[in-house]
Amino acid sequence: MLTRLSISNYALIDKLSVEFHKNLNTITGETGAGKSIVLGALGLILGNRADMSVLKDNSKKCIVEGVFEVGNYKLNSFFEEYDLDYDTTTILRREITSTGKSRAFINDTPVTLKTLRKLGLQLIDIHSQHQNLELSNQKFQLELVDVIAKTGKVLESYQQNLTVYLNYKKLLEELKLKSEKAKADLDYFQFQYKQLNGAELKEREQINLEAELQKLSHAEEIKSALTETVNLLDDEQLSVIQKIKESQKLIESIESFISEAPELAGRLQSSFIELQDIVDEANLLAEKIEHNPAQIEAINNRLNIIYNLQQKHSVSTVLELINLRDSFDSKINTVVGYDEEIKSLKNNLEAQKEKLEQKAKQLTLLRKKSFSKIEKSVVSDLRLLGMEKSKLNIAHYNLPDFGSNGKDSISFLFSANSDATPAEISKIASGGEMSRLMLAIKNLLRNSKALPTVVFDEIDSGVSGEIGIKMGNIIKSFSVSTQIINITHLPQIAAKGDVHFHVYKYEKSGKTYTSLKQLSENERVEELAKMVGGESLTESTLKTAQELLNG
Repeated sequence: MLTRLSISNYALIDKLSVEFHKNLNTITGETGAGKSIVLGALGLILGNRADMSVLKDNSKKCIVEGVFEVGNYKLNSFFEEYDLDYDTTTILRREITSTGKSRAFINDTPVTLKTLRKLGLQLIDIHSQHQNLELSNQKFQLELVDVIAKTGKVLESYQQNLTVYLNYKKLLEELKLKSEKAKADLDYFQFQYKQLNGAELKEREQINLEAELQKLSHAEEIKSALTETVNLLDDEQLSVIQKIKESQKLIESIESFISEAPELAGRLQSSFIELQDIVDEANLLAEKIEHNPAQIEAINNRLNIIYNLQQKHSVSTVLELINLRDSFDSKINTVVGYDEEIKSLKNNLEAQKEKLEQKAKQLTLLRKKSFSKIEKSVVSDLRLLGMEKSKLNIAHYNLPDFGSNGKDSISFLFSANSDATPAEISKIASGGEMSRLMLAIKNLLRNSKALPTVVFDEIDSGVSGEIGIKMGNIIKSFSVSTQIINITHLPQIAAKGDVHFHVYKYEKSGKTYTSLKQLSENERVEELAKMVGGESLTESTLKTAQELLNG
C-alpha cells in the first residue's frame, strides 16, 4: 500500500507530503482545484512520460516520491530479476531536472522508466473514466475472466507451446518454399552434374596434360638437343668424357709428389661419373621421345573438354570444376532430402498442435466454469447499487485458429432493464451504469487476487442520491482488504472515508498554488456540508453532513 506521497515543484504544487490511511482515503475539492494534478504527480512514479512543462519553477527540479509497504505482494523475484535491493518498505522516486532530463529510482537505485512502470503498475491501479471505456474491450474482458478463472499457469504453458508451434509452422513454410524452388531447378542441377560427372575430372589432370602436350609438340627439337648433347660429351673423335678419364690418370701419376693430387683426382672421378650418367639419361630420353600425332590429338581433345567446361562455368581450374560438380550433387541430394525433412517437420507440427489443442481446451473449460461466478457476483453488486433488473451474460465464441490467449473470444452482454435483451456493453450502458459495472468488477477482483492500491478517479460519475450511498458502502467494504484512494464529488461517498483530504488552491506572492490537507473532524463536517448545500453553511446542511459521517 502507499503510505506516503511527497511532491515538490510539480505543476501548481510547491511542496506537498501526504500520509495515507491503509484503508479508505477520500479526496474532494472544487472543480479545477487540482485533483488531476495530484493524479498526474502519482503517474510520474508509474513511469508516465514528462518534460519541463511539469516544472513549476524552471530553475529547480521536480521530485515525486512514493513510499510503499510491499510485504504482501510477493515481489522478491522482481527485485532479483532487476538486481535491486528488496525491502518491505520500498521507495519509488522520479526526478525531472531543470533541463528536462528524467531520472527514476527504486530504493535509491537508478532504473529505466520501463522498470519503474513495471513495478509501479503492481503497486497502484488508477481507475479513471478511460478505464470505464476499457470495460467494453473484449481483451480487457478476457483478462478479467482469466483472473477469476485462475488460468495463469495453463495460459503460460499454452503460450509457450504456441511459440514452439508457430516456429515449426514458420520453418515448414520456409522449407516448402525452398523445396519448391529447388525442385524447379532440379532439371538444371541434374543436367549440369551429369555433364561434369561424365567428364571424369581429376584434380591435376590439366597440368599434366598441358605438360605432356608441350613435350609431344616439340618432340623433334627435344630429340635433336639430347642427341647432340650425347655427341658432344662422348664423340669417338673428341670425347669430353674420355679426356676427363685421361686427365684423372695423369693426376694420379703425381700423387706421390704433391699432397693436392688425390683431391684433384677424386674430383675428376666424380665429374667422369656425373657426365657418364648425363649421357646415359640423355640417350634414354632420346629413345623415348617420338613424334606421335594421334597422342597429340587425343590430348588436345581432352583439354578442349576441360577448357570448354571452364569457360562455361567461368572458372580457371579443374579443382573448381570438381567443386562445382560436388555442389550440384549436393543440391540434387538436398531436393530429395527436403521431402523427408518436410515430412518430419509436419509430424512435429501435428504433435505440437495436439498439445496446443489440449491446452486451449483446458483454458476454455476453466474460463467457462468462471462465467457463472462472474455473472452472479457482478449482478449481486449491481442490485445493491440500485440496478435491480440488471443482467450480465458472458457470451463465448470459438476462434477458428489459435490466438495469443487461446481459442476463446468472449463478450460481456449487459442489460439494465428486465425487458431489454442483453447487448454489448459499449452499445447499451450509460456513463453511470459503466461506473457501477466497473466497481462491481473491481469488487469481484479483490477476492481473486491481491490488488494493489486502487485509485478511484470519480468512479461515481453519473451516480447520485441513494445509489451514491450504496456505492459508498461497497467502496467501504472494498477498502477492508485493499487500500483505496477515492476522488469523489458525492458527499455520501466522501463520508465513508477513514480519512478525508481536501484539495484546494491558494495564492502567495501573486502566484497560484495547489495543496492537499487532511481534514479534522470539524473541518470534515463543514466540507461535507458544502458538498451537500454549497458554500453557505446552514444548520440543515451541517446536520446532514454529520448524519452522513455517522453512517
